[in-house]
Amino acid sequence: MRAMPRALAILVTAGVTAGSIAALPSAPAAAAAGTVVISQVYGGGGNSGAPFANDYVELFNRSGAPVSLDGWSVQYTSATGTGNFAANRTSLSGTLAPGRYHLVQLAAGANPGTPLPAPDTTGGINVSATAGKMALVRSADGLACNGSTTACTPEQLALVADLVGFGTANFSEGSPAPGLSNTTAAIRRNGGCADTDDNGADFEAAAPAPRNSATPAAPCEGGEEPTPTPTPTPTPTCDTPATHTIAQVQGGGDAGPLAGQDVRVEGVVTGDFQASGQLGGFYLQSAAPDRDPATSEGLFVFSSAPVNTGDRVLVSGKAIEFNGLTEISPATAVDVCGSGSVRPTVLDLPLDKGVTFERYENMLVTFKDDLAASEIYNLGRFGEILLAEGGRLWQPTDRRGVDPEKDARRSILLDDGSNAQNPARLPYHSEGSETVRLGDEVEDLTGVLTYGFDVYRVEPTRPVVFEPENPRPAAPRKVGGDVRVASLNTLNWFTTLDSRGATTAAERDRQLAKLVNTILALDPDAAGLMEVERNADVALNALVEALNAKAGAGTYRGITHPNPGTDAIQTALIYKPAKLTPVGAARSSADPIFNRPPLVQTFRKAGRKGGQSFTILVNHFKSKGCTDADGPATGPDADQGDGQSCYNAKRVKQAEAVLGLIDSLKLKNALVVGDINAYGEEDPIRAFERGGLTSLSKEFVPSKDRYSYVFEGLSGELDHALADRKLAKRVTGATIWHINADEGRFMDYNTEFNPPYLYGPGPYRSSDHDPLLIGLDL
Repeated sequence: MRAMPRALAILVTAGVTAGSIAALPSAPAAAAAGTVVISQVYGGGGNSGAPFANDYVELFNRSGAPVSLDGWSVQYTSATGTGNFAANRTSLSGTLAPGRYHLVQLAAGANPGTPLPAPDTTGGINVSATAGKMALVRSADGLACNGSTTACTPEQLALVADLVGFGTANFSEGSPAPGLSNTTAAIRRNGGCADTDDNGADFEAAAPAPRNSATPAAPCEGGEEPTPTPTPTPTPTCDTPATHTIAQVQGGGDAGPLAGQDVRVEGVVTGDFQASGQLGGFYLQSAAPDRDPATSEGLFVFSSAPVNTGDRVLVSGKAIEFNGLTEISPATAVDVCGSGSVRPTVLDLPLDKGVTFERYENMLVTFKDDLAASEIYNLGRFGEILLAEGGRLWQPTDRRGVDPEKDARRSILLDDGSNAQNPARLPYHSEGSETVRLGDEVEDLTGVLTYGFDVYRVEPTRPVVFEPENPRPAAPRKVGGDVRVASLNTLNWFTTLDSRGATTAAERDRQLAKLVNTILALDPDAAGLMEVERNADVALNALVEALNAKAGAGTYRGITHPNPGTDAIQTALIYKPAKLTPVGAARSSADPIFNRPPLVQTFRKAGRKGGQSFTILVNHFKSKGCTDADGPATGPDADQGDGQSCYNAKRVKQAEAVLGLIDSLKLKNALVVGDINAYGEEDPIRAFERGGLTSLSKEFVPSKDRYSYVFEGLSGELDHALADRKLAKRVTGATIWHINADEGRFMDYNTEFNPPYLYGPGPYRSSDHDPLLIGLDL
C-alpha cells in the first residue's frame, strides 16, 4: 500500500504549478464522465500551401444537455517524444450547448493564410502538421505524463475527457487517427457524433473545416453512423441504500480489498477540504463502526459536490488505492441526507507495538498528549511539521538510549490541508511569534489522520497554535574565561554569485548581514569557520571587512590558510588582534585524506611574551553524502547500515590524521573544532576520545541541549569542540547557541520562495548548523 516518496511523486503525478515543479494532490484528480469530444485537430496552419493561418482544435457537445468547460483545458504533446501534456496547454471556459462546436485557435505559422472563423478560445499551442497527441482534460492543471515514456496513472486518465492520437502517435484511443498534412485535418465522422473509442475508426483525414459556437447546432440524432445510447442508470437518491460499509471498503490490511469496484457508502463528513488549493475532496466516517479494531471507519472522497462538516452523506463511486490511500475516486453521486456527528478517536502515543496508523486512516482523531515540533524543514514549502510525543526525536548515533522503533510510533506529520506550495504566509506559528521553533508544542491536536507521500499525516479540523516551549535565545549562554573561541559553519559564504552560496547580490548582502550579527553576538576572540569560499581569501576578507565596519576598524583579522585544499570551500579562521597574538605561522596538513585540510594556528594572549598559549585546529570532515567528485562511495566507505552513513571510514582516518598532526607538531593546549560530520557516539568522535581529547559539549552542555543540526527530523551534534588533557583543565565553559537548527530554512538569506516578512538581518537561521562557544582561562 505504501506510496512513493514525495520527491518522486512530484515528477509523476498529474498537475503542475507555476514553474517546473508538479503539484502533488493528496487525492487523485478525477471528474464525472463528460460528453464533449474533440471533433477536429489541425496542425498545418501557416505552413506552405495551408488553407488557414493557424492550427486549431475543435470541440463538440454530443449530449442533449449543456456542458460547462470552466476549469477544463486542451493539452498537446508530440507523437513519440518524451515531453508531457503539461508543457502545451490552453485553458477553456464557457458553456457548450448541445450539438454545438467550440473552436480553439492555436499557434500561427510563418506563411500568411486565411484567418480562422472567430475563435471561442485562443491559445499558443504549436501542433505538428502530421502526427501528435491532443487531449481534452477536465482540469486546468497540466498532466505530467505523455502516455508512453511517462505513463499516465489511472488518476490522470480519469481527467481525460477525450484523447486523439493521430499519425504515428504512440498513445491514442484504440488505433491512431490517420496521419495529416498541411492541407488535411483529423475530422470526427458524422459531424462529431461518431465515438467508438477508436481514433482510427472515428476520424478521417479531410480538408480542414473549422466550426465555432456560431455554427448551426448538429445534434446527434441518428445519421449515417449513429452512436449507441447506453441504458441510463437511475440517479441515486437518499433512498438508494449503501452497498458496502466503509470498513468493508477499507479492509483490515494496508490495501482496500474492493479497489477497482463501484461502491456506495454512508457516513458523516468529518473534514471538508474542497476549497481552492486544498485537497479536492472531503473525508467521511461511519457513524456506526464495526467491532474490528483493524478496519478503519473513514474514507477520502475526491469530489467537488458541496458538503459541510456534519452532513450525513451517501456516496457512490469507485474504490481505489491512490498512492497508498484508500478512497473513492471519482465520486459519481454525493447525496446529502441529513446530519450526524462523529467523536474523534483519542490516540495515545506512542502506539502499541505492532499497531500502525493504518487502522485509523481517514478517521477523525485527537491526540491525548502534547506533541513537540521535531522538524519544520518543509513548513514553508508544503505546510508540514513533524511532531513527536515526549519531545524531539534524536539521532540514534548521537547518544545512548535512542529507540528508533519507538520513535516511529510516537511521531506523526502535521499537514495543512492544502496542496499549495510555498504559501505567502506560514500556516502555523507559535504564540507570540511568526513561526514555529523545534521543541514548541501543540496540545489536543484534532484532525483527520490520512496518508500521502509515503507518510501518515494529520489534516487539522480545528485551529492549531503552538506553545513557545523553546523560545529563541537572545544571546549565547555565558562560558566564562578570559578568552572566547567560537566555531561555526557559515552555510556556504561565497562572494562568487550563483555558485554554492547566494545567487544574487541581494542574497549575498542578506547572508553577510546575518553572519556579521551572529559573530558579533558570539563576540569570540578567535573563531573557526567552515564552508567559506576558497577564492584566495576574497570571501574571508569580505567577511572581516564587514565585521570591522560594524565593530570598529581592526577589530578582527583573518588568517591565511597555507593549504586550503581542493574543494570549493575551505576552513578559515579570524581573531581579535587586541586580544590574541598568533605564535608562528599558520600550519596545515598535506595528508591526501583531506580535501579540506585543517587550519592550525597557535595563539597567546596579546601583550604577553610568555604565558600559556593554545592551538586551534579548524576542521571540516567529509560529509555523509554517498557520492563525491570521485564517484559513489565503495568498500568500507559505503554505507555499512550502522547509522553512520557513507564515508565513515574516511572520517575515522581524518580524525586519526588530526591526532597525528597534534603529535607531530608537538602541540600543547590543543583545541579541535569544526563540522566533523559525525554524531556524538560515532566512530570519528570515539577516535578523538581514544586519542585523549575531551568533548567539551559532553562535558558542559546538558544532554537535552546537546545538538547542532537537524536532519530528517532527528536532532544531533555534528559540530564539535574537543580539547586535549592539558587545555581541558583550562576550559571554563562551553555552549551551543541554538539559533539555526531549531529555525526554519524559510528564514535564511535566500529570496526564492521564502516569505519576505520572515527575513531579518539578525543571527537566526544564519546557517543550518548551530555555532559553538568555548571559554578558556589562560
